[in-house]
Amino acid sequence: MRIRSALTALAVVLAGLVAGAGNGAAASTTRATTASPYCGITWGSAEKSAGALSSAPLVDVRTGRHECHDRVVFEFAGPVDGYAVGYGETWTEGEGLALSPYTAGDAVLRVSLRAPAYDDAHLATVPYRVGEHAANLLRYPTLRDIVFGGSFEGYTTFAVGVRARLPFRTFVLAGPGGHSRIVLDVAHRW
Repeated sequence: MRIRSALTALAVVLAGLVAGAGNGAAASTTRATTASPYCGITWGSAEKSAGALSSAPLVDVRTGRHECHDRVVFEFAGPVDGYAVGYGETWTEGEGLALSPYTAGDAVLRVSLRAPAYDDAHLATVPYRVGEHAANLLRYPTLRDIVFGGSFEGYTTFAVGVRARLPFRTFVLAGPGGHSRIVLDVAHRW
């Protein structure tokens, strides 16, 4: 246990030295870094995609605040594993209207879920209309906005506004029950 603590402390100090290299701020950066939790985030900010198209509909969108990141969870009524997430402009599904200028935040993550937001009878399975905000993000350190872009031909889009272009990760979780979830975590800082 002492070795792990020593390695964590060494990593924080080295990160501070690298961040402050060349500008004379190494000592103050190290002090500021050690005051924050060490998260070990190595996610990066490049586009991430995986999985295939599914017919299981989206049934819920929720968010959460964590020590090192903010989280968006997309829950589906069945197995889903397909998504594409990256920084850039987001358009509405079907209509092709840009959502990005209407989304709060200094950067926008375009989220394309490879599953519909409607059932077999083409009835909506989430309560949002195109362009509506899907969450209250008051007091979130990183997330600023989540705007529904619609669902068309089995694909569902969201524009996720964030404080800045920060590292993020996306992954799939099974459950609860027969449901599945696509999770988007956005780090609070580099």
